[in-house]
Amino acid sequence: MADDFKANEVSERYARALFELADEAGSIDQVRSDLKSLKAMLADSAELRRAVTSPIYSAEDKGKALVAIAAKSGFNMLTAKFLGLLTQNDRAAVLPGVIAGYEALWARKTGVVGAEVISAQPLSAAQLKNIKSALRTALGQDPELEARVDPSILGGLKVKVGSKLFDASLKTKLDTLKFALKRA
Repeated sequence: MADDFKANEVSERYARALFELADEAGSIDQVRSDLKSLKAMLADSAELRRAVTSPIYSAEDKGKALVAIAAKSGFNMLTAKFLGLLTQNDRAAVLPGVIAGYEALWARKTGVVGAEVISAQPLSAAQLKNIKSALRTALGQDPELEARVDPSILGGLKVKVGSKLFDASLKTKLDTLKFALKRA
């Protein structure tokens, strides 16, 4: 548990440093876009996740991999240099925490709150617009929606805003009913 706290503290410190540098350079949105792309790459590739977080690979190898990805993806120079510094300091394993920390700092600065909408089937543009409008009313802030499809919820929606989860999925309702019937 102490290691988790330390890793979280380290990732927040790096995220804050990157955000402040990006803010000074006037490129907070571009760095955010780079980090979102990198997050998607990490989510899509188990091999990349392993290469970044595994202690088997040297910091130098991790740095080469991340800097090559940054160059090939056309990342902002600040993002590329940051990734090099992160690996040089042997902190590549905290990269997912750095990305999350940067996202939180960006949201605080811009007043936009991130929201993840999970549905059993793809939502139409009109449905997403209605959800965004309802969230704007409920939160008093502009939400930035990220839609995801998860057929296992069977129907309904799950909406995650920050650390809060609003679960109106059919699977959860059925599980609740099943639990209530077992208790009866």
